[in-house]
Amino acid sequence: MTEPRASRPHMPGYGILPRDEGKGLLPWSWAEAFIAGARNYPITTTRPDGAPHTMPVWGVWLDGRLWFSTSATSTKARNLARDPRVAVPLVHERDEEAVVIEGVAEPMPADADRAAFIAAYKAKYDWDMTDEPGPLWSVRPTRVFAFSAGGDFAGTATRWVFE
Repeated sequence: MTEPRASRPHMPGYGILPRDEGKGLLPWSWAEAFIAGARNYPITTTRPDGAPHTMPVWGVWLDGRLWFSTSATSTKARNLARDPRVAVPLVHERDEEAVVIEGVAEPMPADADRAAFIAAYKAKYDWDMTDEPGPLWSVRPTRVFAFSAGGDFAGTATRWVFE
C-alpha cells in the first residue's frame, strides 16, 4: 500500500492551524497503530431508507485494510451489499484521541486465503475463526481523519487521502 497523502482537514469554526503550525501533521504510522490497537470497531453503514446503522465488531488491521466478519444475514451485511460505503469512528476518550476511517467495504472472495485474518484474529482476541461461516469484509480507506488533542487539537488534526 502506498502511504496516503496527509493534509489538514477543512473544519471551519474549529481553529484548525496550518499544517506547519502546532505539533504538526500526525504520521500515518501513528494512525495505523491506533487503528490496529483498537478492540472494537463501530461499523457504520446506511439502511435502505438512508438512516445510519452502527454496530461494533471485532476486527484486525492487515495490509492497510480493516478486516472483519459478520453474518451474511446481518443488517450490516445487507446494507453493505447494497451500499458499500462505511465510516468507522474510533475514540480513546481518556487520551482525547480519535481516528475516523471513511471507506468502501469489499467482501473477501470465497476462494481467498483466510489464513492471515484467522491468525491475526486469534492473536488479538484469542478466538479461532477457522470454522466461522460468516463472510469476511475489508474496509479499503478512502479518507482517514485523526486528532490527538493532548492540548493541541487544532495543531494535530490530520486528514489522509488515498489515491
